[in-house]
Amino acid sequence: QGGGGGGGGGGGGNEKDNAVDNVASDVLSKLPQPFDMEEAEVKYPVLFEESMNTVLCQELVKYNRLINIISSSLKSVRKAIKGLVVMSTALEQLSNQLFFGLIPEMWLKKSYGSLKPLAGYFTDLLQRIDFFTSWLKDTPPVVFWLSGFFFTHAFTTGAKQNYARKYTIPIDNVDFEQEMMSRPETSYTKKPKDGVYTYGLFFEGCRWNKKAETLDERLPKVLFSPAPVMWFVPMKVPDIPNRPHYNCPVYKTSDRRGILATTGHSTNFVCFIRVPIEENDTQAHWVLRGGALLTQLDD
Repeated sequence: QGGGGGGGGGGGGNEKDNAVDNVASDVLSKLPQPFDMEEAEVKYPVLFEESMNTVLCQELVKYNRLINIISSSLKSVRKAIKGLVVMSTALEQLSNQLFFGLIPEMWLKKSYGSLKPLAGYFTDLLQRIDFFTSWLKDTPPVVFWLSGFFFTHAFTTGAKQNYARKYTIPIDNVDFEQEMMSRPETSYTKKPKDGVYTYGLFFEGCRWNKKAETLDERLPKVLFSPAPVMWFVPMKVPDIPNRPHYNCPVYKTSDRRGILATTGHSTNFVCFIRVPIEENDTQAHWVLRGGALLTQLDD
């Protein structure tokens, strides 16, 4: 009788093990190889006039760390399921998280922040890798996917640095004015003279009114809406126009809090973006509405 009970438990275990093994196998079959850093450093060397080369190489290093931990952890958990290695506490936890469709904590330690379920996270990761692969293999993008960066601050600082060096201005005297563009991201063929075109943000608690070209109330039952392509225009701080705008905070995820990292930056807050509002509108109105921009959604 005791043996029968044990067999039943084993059956349940096998079912879970098979499910976890299938998930691990599926992810491993779709996970690309790490980026070739030698190729990246030859094609995009450190240049005084082009800070984006350094930004790209730093991003690829971070993605390689993430790809490596995903690959090694999944290979280990598959071996543990087959009984080839010991199922450690860490691998047991990984197995449980894969089974319940959660992002494994082991990965999150090397990852960008995300509140997505496992399937959404992995789809998003593949899109990010595609973005950087085309940058590495072809040419730098004309419009940058702001959501794809591990360290968005480095990207925006790189854009400021390019401008500051081009016109020999101290970088501390440079900031961005954001211009909301009317065309979709696929319609741009040339980079702007200065600054960068970006896309990929979402409004929460408000929306962009294309016709009025101002911030507007969100539509009923629509929590999030895509933001337009934005041109980050670098300029000297005194030259930034004083027009009606809302200093809209940008967060990496909808969890509007973060931990202060050793760099002095929050792990979740990115920056403020100056979004145009109507003449008679106020900052306070949109603060009360909880107006914000997010780099990614939770699904």
